[in-house]
Amino acid sequence: MKLKVIVHEAEEGGFWAEVPSIPGCATQGETFEDLLENIYEAVEGCLSVEVGIPSDSNHSRILEIAV
Repeated sequence: MKLKVIVHEAEEGGFWAEVPSIPGCATQGETFEDLLENIYEAVEGCLSVEVGIPSDSNHSRILEIAV
């Protein structure tokens, strides 16, 4: 399964990411590498829970990951 991931730079430093196809699925990391590790765990957790719709930001990146 491939998913698009939007990566944001956090105002306080580090990064956070959301998965638009899984509303409410988000995570954070101090470094980009930490964020990539955390996003896999977040996706697994979010697939078993129904949550709300994510918001937009001007400092965003879109990634595609396979899980």
